[in-house]
Amino acid sequence: MRSENQTAAVQAAASEVWREALGVAIATSAYGISFGALAVASGLDVWQTCVLSLLMFTGGSQFAFVGVFAAGGVAALPSAVASAGLLGVRNLAYGMRMSPIIGRGFRRRAAAAHFTIDESTAVAVSQDDPRLARLGFWVTGVGIFLGWNLTTLTGALLGDVLDQIGGPRAWGLDAAAAAAFLALLWPRLKKRQAIVVGVAAAVVAATLTPVLMPGLPVLVAAVVAIVVGWFNWFDGPERPTRSSS
Repeated sequence: MRSENQTAAVQAAASEVWREALGVAIATSAYGISFGALAVASGLDVWQTCVLSLLMFTGGSQFAFVGVFAAGGVAALPSAVASAGLLGVRNLAYGMRMSPIIGRGFRRRAAAAHFTIDESTAVAVSQDDPRLARLGFWVTGVGIFLGWNLTTLTGALLGDVLDQIGGPRAWGLDAAAAAAFLALLWPRLKKRQAIVVGVAAAVVAATLTPVLMPGLPVLVAAVVAIVVGWFNWFDGPERPTRSSS
């Protein structure tokens, strides 16, 4: 009887993880439509947009890339690549956190590296059982990858049509990057430090925009955020004080 109850509890917990992971995957994938439409409006074609989602596959970096590219064109391409790369640095920290959960094996870790993003990491670390953590990671990561690429294609085709019949500004596609990026960022602004860093980076970027070429203000603001996060990473949690006794 106890064995049956334990099996039922494990199955119920796994089902809950599946529901949570699929819910996150569906909600996150919806942003792919905005990305696909904006990427086409910025000057990329449909195939370039889809390849970017297939290979880069990290929403914040992708929106940063097309946002800078749209502002400066080909001349801003180095800045666009650098901006996307800086935003992707956080995935290194996620990889270190997920390493014990994923387990050993080159093939397994190589595959997991592509799916190590904000959402898959968040779902995984919210589980107490390592097996459920692995399940949450893979279901979320693979689910978002499939959904994101499908919605990217949909948005790119839609944006291509709208671009032909009115242009990006007429349909509001020029504001899609800022709106979608803010939507991705907003749920993460729960701690005071994150809010302070975000505001400081925004002030730096806004101050430098009139004097620097497109893309560079974003890079400087990203460096500010990374430096603050780097020092916080090494500070670690506050250590308990020793008792005088």
